[in-house]
Amino acid sequence: MTSTEIDLRSYDTPFSDVHDFAQMVLPLRGKLTLDINGHGAVLHPLRAGFIAPGLVHTQFSDAPNASLILDFDLGAVSPRTAGLLAQRPFAPVSAATAKLIDFMGMLQGQGAASAAVLANWTPLLLESLTSQPIRPASRLQAALTRFEAQPGYPWNTERMAAVACLSVSRLHRVFREQLDSTPQAWLSAMRLRYVCRQLVESSLPIAQLATQAGYADQSALTHAMRRAMDITPLAYRQQNQTIIR
Repeated sequence: MTSTEIDLRSYDTPFSDVHDFAQMVLPLRGKLTLDINGHGAVLHPLRAGFIAPGLVHTQFSDAPNASLILDFDLGAVSPRTAGLLAQRPFAPVSAATAKLIDFMGMLQGQGAASAAVLANWTPLLLESLTSQPIRPASRLQAALTRFEAQPGYPWNTERMAAVACLSVSRLHRVFREQLDSTPQAWLSAMRLRYVCRQLVESSLPIAQLATQAGYADQSALTHAMRRAMDITPLAYRQQNQTIIR
């Protein structure tokens, strides 16, 4: 393999594969199990997976999920980076790395992940993944999965803290340390990401999507999208459904 390629995939029933190039599994939402030569771990937006060339691996999940799959030539990266990736096939994802992954996920969803963008993005991603210290699995993982599964639930910081088994003040500290955000800011961004995906991938009425995502009505959703993205839900749907056709 001489070029770098990226794809957006989801997994359900077990799927096994082996290939002669390196691969990163970068979850955008949900979780999946990745087994590499008999050693497995659960991947989620705060943990990525690295598969070295020639290793048999299996992915599966019993819940909705989506991941960026990055295929690349391991020989094209520095020996130091290749060694660090091999040492830690299940790597924690820092707040900075998560932003890189979200950025590429948005471009890929819009069909705008050009070869030039990918060539510049990949070294940044690999450097970000291999430059962070090893730390225990995030205490937020289970809570984040539940929040993403129920975007329309009337979450507030007290309910979010209860799900995460943390005090409200500790919840704020953990969000700041691990996600570089506040609980409410993360929740607002997650709901907008949910709406954006549904606007592109479904034909559901915008008013229905607004309710499903936790907004009072379509007007509230429109106001939130205008403030955060300077676009209306209808304009976003028309623009992006045209791109992916």
